[in-house]
Amino acid sequence: MRFFLFAFTLTFTIALIVLLDNPLTIGQSKTPSFGYFFSPQHGFWKNAESIYVDFNETLKPVGLKGNVDVYFDERLIPHVYAENENDVYFVQGYLHAKFRLWQMEFQTHVAAGRLSEIMGEDEAFLSKDRFFRRLGMVSIAQQSLEANEQNPVIKQELDAYTAGVNAYIEALKAIDYPLEYKLLDYQPEKWTNLKTQLLLKLMAFDLAGYDADFEMTNAKSIFSNSDLEKLYPTVQDSLAPIIPVNSKTPPSINLKKPATAEILNSDSILSKTAFNVIQPDKYNGSNNWAVSGRKTKSGAPILCNDPHLSLTLPSLWYEMQISTPSFSAYGASIPGSPSIIIGFNNHCAWGVTNASRDVKDYYEIKFRDSTMKEYLFDGKWKKSSFRSETIKIKGQPDKIEKIAVTVLGPVMYDRAYSNVLKDGKYYALRWMAQDVGDEVLTFNKLNHARNFSDFENALSTYGCPGQNFVFASKSGDIAIKQHGKFPAKWQRQGDFLMPGTDSTYAWQGYIPYGENPGEHNPNRGFVSSANQLAYKNSPYYLAGRPHIYRGITINKMLNNMSGISVDYMQKMQVNNYDAFAEQARPLLIKYLNPKDYNSDELAYLKILKAWNLENNFSEEGPTILDKWWRNLKNDVFNDEFARTTLPIKLPENSAILEQLLKDSTFKFVDNINTPQKESLRNMVNSSFKKACKDLDTAKQENYLPWGTYKNTEAKHILKIPAFSRLSLPIGGGQNCLNAATKTHGPGWRMIVELSINTNAYGVYAGGQSGNPGSSYYDNFIDKWASGKYYKLLFFDKENAARDKQIKWKMTFSKS
Repeated sequence: MRFFLFAFTLTFTIALIVLLDNPLTIGQSKTPSFGYFFSPQHGFWKNAESIYVDFNETLKPVGLKGNVDVYFDERLIPHVYAENENDVYFVQGYLHAKFRLWQMEFQTHVAAGRLSEIMGEDEAFLSKDRFFRRLGMVSIAQQSLEANEQNPVIKQELDAYTAGVNAYIEALKAIDYPLEYKLLDYQPEKWTNLKTQLLLKLMAFDLAGYDADFEMTNAKSIFSNSDLEKLYPTVQDSLAPIIPVNSKTPPSINLKKPATAEILNSDSILSKTAFNVIQPDKYNGSNNWAVSGRKTKSGAPILCNDPHLSLTLPSLWYEMQISTPSFSAYGASIPGSPSIIIGFNNHCAWGVTNASRDVKDYYEIKFRDSTMKEYLFDGKWKKSSFRSETIKIKGQPDKIEKIAVTVLGPVMYDRAYSNVLKDGKYYALRWMAQDVGDEVLTFNKLNHARNFSDFENALSTYGCPGQNFVFASKSGDIAIKQHGKFPAKWQRQGDFLMPGTDSTYAWQGYIPYGENPGEHNPNRGFVSSANQLAYKNSPYYLAGRPHIYRGITINKMLNNMSGISVDYMQKMQVNNYDAFAEQARPLLIKYLNPKDYNSDELAYLKILKAWNLENNFSEEGPTILDKWWRNLKNDVFNDEFARTTLPIKLPENSAILEQLLKDSTFKFVDNINTPQKESLRNMVNSSFKKACKDLDTAKQENYLPWGTYKNTEAKHILKIPAFSRLSLPIGGGQNCLNAATKTHGPGWRMIVELSINTNAYGVYAGGQSGNPGSSYYDNFIDKWASGKYYKLLFFDKENAARDKQIKWKMTFSKS
């Protein structure tokens, strides 16, 4: 018996050792080696961080030319003081790596199409890798890097930043790897300048990578051209444009619209398939505005900016101050890239919102045969070039992606991409991010800027993604400039798939810098943008997405204000007023007959009527309107959309609402599948009945209050619930200035009053540390969700050294 127990124990122990020492396959994914992961000496326990952690440190990394002092305040914001510029970027890279290394590298793996390399065999990861490989992110990043490094200033900046990241990596022991490396069982690579460019190209994809070419082309199979103009208007009637006065500058590019452009609804270019194109969120955007000292209480300009991107943990943003003898800048940086991206210095402030321009066009390519070696272009057969991409898959054989490249760009969809296209056609992509732009130089110059002339000069090298840059200075200037490298397009160019056999459909040039929309010290005393179109009538087709309601609210509020204070700007940034609801609610209520409803349904109607049109967390009115509108929209368009199995873009709420306000006999209200003619009154009442059933469910399951229904969350990048912040107590919505939706929102809020002593406030949805075991991982989120701000401590070195809010000092000495 004793021998049996010994043998059993020995066998169990050996089995346990083997089990814990090897990864397990669960579904299509592999776990880490649990023995290592749970090891007290090496595993995730080492990432647990004491609330009394000491960040005081003296370092002598190789590569510094001088000494650098870093003072951390009580929020763990570093204030970096270097004796020269290259050293400040070295230390910025070091700090980004110290607090956000895994995030930085994981994002570049996404951009490079290398997720399968660390995540293993999973169709979702492989599909994303194949997409980004076909997009050619590495090659376009390499081309941009080679061009950017021709500028010695930028070459030195990138080299210094990379050296700083690597100084941290080289000193990092395996037991101290960020938790996610242990969880996924891999280790960090050395950083390179190319990785920084990849990160910037990923930002370009997030902000300038949305398109609906296939869906819009498919819409032509069920809608006439006149219907398309109503359902997908290029300009909305209620638009409050960024620039209120139309451009008086005649276009310098004489665009030639192809004669066949109006009849691009033939079967020859229609996509005959349903597919899932990888897209960024179409609501990626932002608010920004700057008000002249004429309208402020202090007499100093005030600049405000809140970019709306994915709410993730770790946050996209890392707050810091970088200072040298030539400049001192404070604000939001992006781990993986040098400089301050949104912020201010001793002389001025700047911010950005997405221009939301369509700079991504698909062309149908006609190849001679399935080898794709030759394609027809302007009546001649041209030779294709080819790019081979090797996708490494953890624990599995490599996959080879062979991509044909044409004069119009890489072929994104072909027969080898069988999980996407079933019709045997070929589509190449022309995307603005394929061109070289020097975004690193732009932000370098903005960090150094002193006046409006410097601001304009900084933007001159900027390429993609196109942004609305807002500016204010202590000298009193305010300005806005929509800038990027934009193709000069004829009306509707790129809204639909275009033939790739004819050069007349290719881009015919780029809008010159001086012809991009902008304003400098306008009479109305403010500039603003919220991702709406820049002009109502433009000499070029702006091809923008119809974000209109936040712009309406901003302009209305700023037009009516004077004696503006920072406190009021804070309240404005977190304003929950819904301009869409202001127009939609009376329209819907107008057609209801209260006699047709029971007491429960009338109770919902009473709540909706009493609602103050603010999407506050505990309000039930916004949920009632949202459910009602969704049901109405489905009732109006389900019959038309049922005519095809192809993916079709649903008209925007703004387009539907404007048509219903203008025309109560809107043709799509009638159900084409019934003999009788339905009226808007029929549809409104029917959809309200359906909404009430949905609302009963919401009431029973306790998500009738707007904040609970919307359920905003900041998820860990790997979607791990334990590392996420779920069910955040925040109101707002996509039509509110406080544009918090389920997964997106104003992740960084900043307000800068450009008084003699800069008066600045800010907050972001996250924390400085990327370590889920740190108390600095998500410690800003509660304040962010409640609409509160931190005073931004913009010090010179002498004041930083003696300020009571400074808790730690890190010293870098040249070796």
